[in-house]
Amino acid sequence: MPTHTAAHVNSPWTLAIRAAADQGHPRRAIALYLSSLRCVAAHRPCPFALAAVLKSVSRLPAHIVATAAASLHAHLLRLGLLMHPYPHAALAHLYSRDPIAARSLLDETPPTGAQAPHSLLVSRNSLIASLLRSGDLPAARALFDQMPVRDVVSWNSMVAGLAKAGRLDSAIELFEQMPERNAASWNAVMCGLIAHGHLARAREMFEQMPVRSNVSWITMISGYAKAGDVHAAAGLFERMENKNDLYAWNAMISCYAQNGCAREAIEVFNRMLKPHVCVLPNEKTFSSVISACSQLGDLRFGLWVQSFMGSVGIELDDHLRTALLDLYTKSGRIDSAFDLFRGLRTRDVVSYSAMIVGCGMNGKLNEAICLFKEMSNANILPNAVTFVGLLSAYKHDGLMEEAHACFASMSSKYKIRPSMEHYTIMVDLLGRSGKLDEAFQLIMQMPMQPHASIWGALLLACELHNNAELGEVVASKCFELAPGESGYYILLGNIYAQANKWDKVKRLRKTMTERGLSKMPGSSWVQAA
Repeated sequence: MPTHTAAHVNSPWTLAIRAAADQGHPRRAIALYLSSLRCVAAHRPCPFALAAVLKSVSRLPAHIVATAAASLHAHLLRLGLLMHPYPHAALAHLYSRDPIAARSLLDETPPTGAQAPHSLLVSRNSLIASLLRSGDLPAARALFDQMPVRDVVSWNSMVAGLAKAGRLDSAIELFEQMPERNAASWNAVMCGLIAHGHLARAREMFEQMPVRSNVSWITMISGYAKAGDVHAAAGLFERMENKNDLYAWNAMISCYAQNGCAREAIEVFNRMLKPHVCVLPNEKTFSSVISACSQLGDLRFGLWVQSFMGSVGIELDDHLRTALLDLYTKSGRIDSAFDLFRGLRTRDVVSYSAMIVGCGMNGKLNEAICLFKEMSNANILPNAVTFVGLLSAYKHDGLMEEAHACFASMSSKYKIRPSMEHYTIMVDLLGRSGKLDEAFQLIMQMPMQPHASIWGALLLACELHNNAELGEVVASKCFELAPGESGYYILLGNIYAQANKWDKVKRLRKTMTERGLSKMPGSSWVQAA
């Protein structure tokens, strides 16, 4: 690399601009570039900094991009840098929302000079990527086939595009034709296989790879995480030799947190902070760890995590605030959760739903209804989680008619199919209200197979209202679906005892003994919905 180019690349301004762009702060990257023009007026702008700025502009809101692209296009022409391969390719990438404009850029400004072949190759690669991002697979393939010279980037882009579109046979055929492959080539096919449910085939490719990058490992770990195979993900993570990659730790922590293994998520987090590992966490790490704290109801550790974030310079963005408010609501600190909620820069369905669920859990019906009206007025459509919160709030106050209307509106007005959790809340409310037959009929009419938890909610209602006849029927369903759960036997025993059916109590205890079941003092007999 020529000395003057190296100086440009490694200048403080260029490094700062590229760092801001890579970290997803487009406005900061653009502001830094504009400041550099004012502060370093005597120096020629760095093409690598310009490429980073162009990359950042593509992340701005759609209504700004076209104007910014035209301005930067003119800026490059004025500086004589339009033919530099990196700004040229970045501009083609920026025009990805309008592939015709990107193609015009190639056609109207043919590269000249010693760098012409490389510049044209980089630009064509960028245009292929742009066409693929816009969903125009035939145009991308046509351009790829017309290219007189292709490099591994060209091949990788086309293979990845085919795989992502579900054209797996074509992607694998093209992959096998590649004159040279790198880890990214294998990863592209693996990603496509995983995305379309072929995890076993992806694992086969992974094991065949001559050299695996950390991305290869993380791709497979993330694939197993989405499939819920925590054991396989953990096995791969332990096989990794290079564990200095933050993204690998994030993938494993997220895997545990997303699959209900909250304690394991926190254990991995503590492990990454050990002196012999010492990988510094980022916002993604903390988001997963706070989610794990919420699942455990561990407010103490969650507060320590919040303090630790501040000590390592992590600012609370909206995503982290939403994770924390979920922790606060589940820990009963609803006022603190509202403080975080009101401090959000942008409120979306996730943050509204988290607050509504928190209000439902903490018996704040009026607040839940006000939040729902507020999000409706903001044209934010509710999701399934929103209705879990609303129904929970109605259940807490015993408002049967309001809950019925809310439940019915899910499918009739919002086109949301009720899940097992919604049905369980309704059955619980009907049961507590003494409407046992109606609750039973609701379960029987469900479009999915009922879980033991929903039968358990009704069994608890049978105990509450001393209904031994229905209790026996419901208990048989619980025993069938969860034969090892002693809590259901205990509930039926209580029902028999209340009805003075002591012979049945005795027979039930004998059955429990024969099956190795016993009552555990202080435990919850009914599974959480």
